[in-house]
Amino acid sequence: MDRAVHGWLGLVARLVTGGVWIVAGGLKITDPAGSMAAVRGYELLPGSLVEPVGLALPAVELVIGLALVAGAFTRGAAVVSALLFVAFVIGIASVWARGIEIDCGCFGGGGPKEDAASSYPWEIARDVGLLAASCYLVVVRRTRMAVDNVLFPARDAVPEPEAEPRPVEQGS
Repeated sequence: MDRAVHGWLGLVARLVTGGVWIVAGGLKITDPAGSMAAVRGYELLPGSLVEPVGLALPAVELVIGLALVAGAFTRGAAVVSALLFVAFVIGIASVWARGIEIDCGCFGGGGPKEDAASSYPWEIARDVGLLAASCYLVVVRRTRMAVDNVLFPARDAVPEPEAEPRPVEQGS
């Protein structure tokens, strides 16, 4: 696949993944109690970490989303995005395996929820897809319409050829 195709695919991966992070973080940042309840519902962290993680996670999601949408520090943002998606997949798989029925809290809410396990396969599949998009962004060198292209010009970019001057036609 050529560089141009990777650039466009990278743009789509950035916008979709970044958009998901912005929505998820935006919905949770206005409800810190709900965010903490979602973290607590997984029963994975010690009680002393539930509050700091529940409070910090929405802000981290927003920052990662904004960076990806803008294409600023894309590789770093994509690495953090991928790590978060791995953690979320593990968390959802963990509650599923332990028979805990909770709202994942992915887009707000959280805590106990009847018949939540029926949503776990979809939630895991969604997060694996977004994990794949994040990994693609770590690997691809350049994406279209990214702030990174201005901040960090490519060293291997081929300069555009200068237009050759046209000969001046002399009148007869």
